[in-house]
Amino acid sequence: MKDLIWKFKFGILLLILSASVYFIHYLIFGDLHHIEIFMLSDLAFVFIEVFLVTLIINALLSEREKQAKLKKMNSLFGAFFSEVGNTLLSKISCADIKSGRIQSDIAVLEDWDNKKFIEVSKKIERYGYKIDYKKIDFEHLNDFLYQKRDFLVGLLESSFILEHENFTDMIHAVYHLTQELNYRNDFKNLPESDLEHLAKDIERAYALLAHQWIEYMGNLKKEYPYIFSLYMRTNPFNSDASPIVRK
Repeated sequence: MKDLIWKFKFGILLLILSASVYFIHYLIFGDLHHIEIFMLSDLAFVFIEVFLVTLIINALLSEREKQAKLKKMNSLFGAFFSEVGNTLLSKISCADIKSGRIQSDIAVLEDWDNKKFIEVSKKIERYGYKIDYKKIDFEHLNDFLYQKRDFLVGLLESSFILEHENFTDMIHAVYHLTQELNYRNDFKNLPESDLEHLAKDIERAYALLAHQWIEYMGNLKKEYPYIFSLYMRTNPFNSDASPIVRK
């Protein structure tokens, strides 16, 4: 409300200043006809100016800003998956009861166009993820995430992640899993109910990770094909993946 009142007062001030200048012009030159001609001419040009500024220039600037933000977000995505995401996906996907489902869906990523990436991303988002917690090494997972806790906090403090809701949700899910695991001192004697609770936290993080990984792969293939090539050779959903380039 205060901002609106300030803008209204400032608008009135501008109108008064404009009227004052026209009045001074009339006092000096005494030519009201000349003022009327130029006032109408300036008023007519206002609509062209609005068109140029709001529809063309602003659209170009917005697109440029969007591309700049996308590059910064891709940098955050890259840092996350390099430091945490890929390893975490590898540790979780091995316990995925239906891991073959994702592996079959992303078997030929190299040949996909943008439309295919969007299609599979939506498909993976609808999966009903289910892991076998007996295949999870909770102690090892806890040690790994605890080492990355400061990195995750740094991402949460970044203003850029607020502009990407899905990425924000994913970081929160991973950080929540980090906290849940860190609060437990011993994973060998946990009751089944608590193990199932941890499994739900892992499944939540896993679902968001998988969806964001596919989305990020689509951006990489378009913007950074050489990085995309490395990620395909180190695919976290492929247990036989290798960074070694073979014929």
